[in-house]
Amino acid sequence: MKSELSILLSILFLYVLIPLCSYTQTNNGKLTLEDIYKNSIYHDKGYGPIRWSKDSKGYFTFESNNEFAGRDIVLYDAKSGDRTVICSAKSLIPEGQNKSLSVSDYVWSADNTKLLIFTNTRRVWRYNTRGDYWVLDLKSGNLKQLGKSVEPTTMMFAKFSPDGSRVAYVSKLNIFVEDLVSGKVTQITSDGGGNIVNGTFDWVYEEELDCRDGFRWSPDGGNIAYWQSDTKGIGTFYMINNVDSIYPKIIPFPYPKVGTSNSAVKIGVVSAEGGNTRWFDIPGDTRDNYLARMDFIPNSDEVMIQQLNRLQNTNRVWIGNSGTMELTNILTDTDKTFLDIHDNIKWLDHEKYFTWTSEKDGWLRLYLVSRDGKVNTPITKGEIDVVSISCIDAKGGYVYYIASPENFTQRFLYRSRIDGKGIAERVTPTNLAGQNSYQISPDALWAIHTFNNVVTPPRISLVSLPSHKEVRLFEDNKAAKMSFDQLGLNAKEFFKVDIGEVVLDAWMIKPIGFDNAKKYPVIFYVYGEPASSTVLDAWGGGDLWHQYLAQQGYIIISVDNRGTKVPRGAEFRKCIYRQVGILASSDQAKAALKISSMFSFVDSKRLGIWGWSGGGQMTLNCLFRYPEIYSTGIAVSFVSDQKLYDNIYQERYMGLLEDNTEGYRDGSPINFAKNLRGNLLIIHGTADDNVHYQSFEMLTNELIKWNKMFSMMSYPMRSHGISERENTTYHLRQTMAKYWESNL
Repeated sequence: MKSELSILLSILFLYVLIPLCSYTQTNNGKLTLEDIYKNSIYHDKGYGPIRWSKDSKGYFTFESNNEFAGRDIVLYDAKSGDRTVICSAKSLIPEGQNKSLSVSDYVWSADNTKLLIFTNTRRVWRYNTRGDYWVLDLKSGNLKQLGKSVEPTTMMFAKFSPDGSRVAYVSKLNIFVEDLVSGKVTQITSDGGGNIVNGTFDWVYEEELDCRDGFRWSPDGGNIAYWQSDTKGIGTFYMINNVDSIYPKIIPFPYPKVGTSNSAVKIGVVSAEGGNTRWFDIPGDTRDNYLARMDFIPNSDEVMIQQLNRLQNTNRVWIGNSGTMELTNILTDTDKTFLDIHDNIKWLDHEKYFTWTSEKDGWLRLYLVSRDGKVNTPITKGEIDVVSISCIDAKGGYVYYIASPENFTQRFLYRSRIDGKGIAERVTPTNLAGQNSYQISPDALWAIHTFNNVVTPPRISLVSLPSHKEVRLFEDNKAAKMSFDQLGLNAKEFFKVDIGEVVLDAWMIKPIGFDNAKKYPVIFYVYGEPASSTVLDAWGGGDLWHQYLAQQGYIIISVDNRGTKVPRGAEFRKCIYRQVGILASSDQAKAALKISSMFSFVDSKRLGIWGWSGGGQMTLNCLFRYPEIYSTGIAVSFVSDQKLYDNIYQERYMGLLEDNTEGYRDGSPINFAKNLRGNLLIIHGTADDNVHYQSFEMLTNELIKWNKMFSMMSYPMRSHGISERENTTYHLRQTMAKYWESNL
């Protein structure tokens, strides 16, 4: 169950925000839902997206070309700022047409002479990973469409061969290789279709393991290694489309729920010329282990494979020889609770060593591991969680990473020596308190830096490293800042909540014209699960939804309970294991009581709570388990019974159903629905392929059984984010706002 925030972050390849229109002042400075969600007047500007050149001397970006109704790809020299058009929109006009291709993504060949263009995209589950591909030869100017022998808009994950002479891609669950000179297309797998999936993944692998692109070229271009999934035996879930025709359309898809069978997944190697696939004989049941990662080791014929067990507390790392198909287990990472998969592997010193991320010592650290696994030494040290890796600079000898050991609501750039010597150095200047993100050049001498906090919209600039000297300002969003300030809203105030066992971080938004002598109703915004957190010193578009509610006279508060994704060490994050929904709702309830006693202006008789996805489940747990505390709640796109959700997510944090029957029961709000006393509004999209509408209907049935009065709103053929189709978002927010007004 991803948070509402992570649901919205689904742009495929953008490292920096797409440019948007600036704020426009209307309604005499008053914030309205219509302006936020219907007129969409509140946006800050971004820059890019950008890509660093391979030599680190410059960066590529898009710029509009009105003459040819498209976008140019331009290169800027980092030092001088000199601009060069590398690929004009004119060169992307197909023969016989008068309009440039709409570029959704692009990839350079290894020698930078060809450009692979992804266009005309279609959504597959959450992301637009299906569409059409074209290749532009920059020397000849020839623009050629690929895959003319396959069905249009069915191509996925196209990529150049290492020498740039061919392109491989997936179409309708099989893998093809196309020669760019002759145009010859070779189908190298033929059993895909039905329950067999080649080169891509089923729903749950994509959603929970971030697996989408399911094949890899060998470094010499002779072979392709790929995943194959057999979905036979997975339970089929059915969604019903009742709104687009006079008869319903049934939409089936394999979806493994808690305790049920997974796809049988294996990894094989096939010649890029075609032929029989050879399969790695990886130990363990193919349906009760997850092959979470696979890639060729550079300059070799070996692949590295990561195998998670079903409990997801053991990650076995295998080296597989694609010639002999022999396997060697070089590393096994274990945890008493659960493990996460990290994409921070970089091979160093002529592939003698690789970097590895682990929490085995209680903190999320980066390690240096030898190819045989015998040497395993920490690169980052101390009580510091590595939030993310920004750059591993082998030549300079440093790893650059995001961390925040002193203020868990903020993020800064640090660096540590790859040899493990010395201490962590903070690179971000101390005056930039808030969120700092970086897109660092391969040589770590330059970075696109984005800074923001709760009162500062994104400020985007080019900086030199490690001095962090600003070289060029791209966007400061002064207009957005000015318009926001003119609304006269109160900024979020951060504070601590001591609930006895632990001190938690929280923020508060007070109404305009706040009077300390008055009593105010409070709305708690909650997420509470391991996938995300809510208490961040971040701009977040100004958090206009909560600012709007505060403008109506509510105090808005959010608290990060134990178990949320906060860089406070493994113990803080993982104490939620086997008790999702139990410990977190207890922390939230204790925090609500503590806050009521801390602030005299909080009306403890008018406490509301709301959340989306995992936050919707947490809302229900708080409302049902602590009915004496909360009087009103709104739960959106929630799981009512944890057994209804997918097995990879739920079993990772709750363990196996047969070993934790009590935990699954006590963590599921449906089992406490009979305790409802206050006001409840439940909201769901009927086409939610993530958290199914079934969860909504089962809770509805249970509430009726206990004669509990409640309100409900269904959005036909809307998915987990409830954003599709005309006027949906505006209607949803109006519905929620009116419910608060009527009941709190």
